[in-house]
Amino acid sequence: MSAEDTSPAMDSGIDQLGDKLGGLNTEDRPRTEEEYAAAQLTLRAIVTSKEAGVIIGKAGQNVADLRDKTGVRAGVSKVVPGVHDRVLTVTGALTGISEAYGLVADGLVKGAPQMGMGGVVSNPNTHPIRLLISHNQMGTIIGRQGQKIKQIQDASGVRMVAQKEMLPQSTERIVEVQGTPDGVQKAVWEIGRCLIDDEQRGFGTVLYSPAVRVQGGAPGAPGAPPLNGNAGYGGPPPRSFNRTGNGNDFTGGAPSYQRRESRPGEGGPPPVVEEGEDIQTQNISIPADMVGCIIGRGGSKISEIRKSSGARISIAKAPHDETGERMFTITGGPSANEKALYLLYENLEAEKMRRSQIPEAAA
Repeated sequence: MSAEDTSPAMDSGIDQLGDKLGGLNTEDRPRTEEEYAAAQLTLRAIVTSKEAGVIIGKAGQNVADLRDKTGVRAGVSKVVPGVHDRVLTVTGALTGISEAYGLVADGLVKGAPQMGMGGVVSNPNTHPIRLLISHNQMGTIIGRQGQKIKQIQDASGVRMVAQKEMLPQSTERIVEVQGTPDGVQKAVWEIGRCLIDDEQRGFGTVLYSPAVRVQGGAPGAPGAPPLNGNAGYGGPPPRSFNRTGNGNDFTGGAPSYQRRESRPGEGGPPPVVEEGEDIQTQNISIPADMVGCIIGRGGSKISEIRKSSGARISIAKAPHDETGERMFTITGGPSANEKALYLLYENLEAEKMRRSQIPEAAA
């Protein structure tokens, strides 16, 4: 065979190799500004009843205008009697979400100014936006030694405060952004970029839902300590407490889960799966100083949670990153996993309540 005969095959092979390398480079390279702008995201925020009224507007006109101007889907959760907080949910491309929150901030500056002492408007032309961020994604927003959050503040001119505690019955924390509408828009853009880059850690988030919380025992856990700030429980956990997934807040669609195979004998007996359900796996991080209260003496608490929920729960032997947090892996059907999450966070709330009362008892 002559050189002329072999060159087309060689060229074809080189082209194929080039295509493969090109594909790898495309996947590994950093996102462009255009790709960030078009990336789909859901970003939620807590608002007061008064703020919700301003955002919605008369006959829903303001929120309708917001959707038309930015192309996002936006809505405010329904009023819960006796509860002053509601949740604003905005879903769409990042560029639309950041613009939407800028418009929300502008509307709140004009329609719900913050009143300070003596009825004087405090921090004129600014208004706080209390974003809901997954506990697992908070690290990417704060950054090592707080460098990222400082960078966002410097770039946008806003002031940001990250709440340390997770909200009741959820794995979300509040990041308060205080600044001008333009500053809020810039900050939300930067926060959105962080969330897009760290998307995988957002899967399995237990979304906060405003509700009247009364004293009650941990669901399905006889002898558990009474809790203040938790919903009364009877039967399966209320759906409002257990909406899980990466911001899946507009539809009843299935949440996103990370899947993995469980080793035999790990995390207790085989998971309980109801008819028609698929086995799913969720990974959640638990603060290092709370792991002991979840496991209990001799593993008594975690065994009770496994038994009550029907889910298998395995616990990493070592922290998964520099935060010192331990990874809990929950495996089972969606209903079993949700109940396991509910029980885990009931125990966390009980421990937080117990610790908060120690100084008072000492005094």
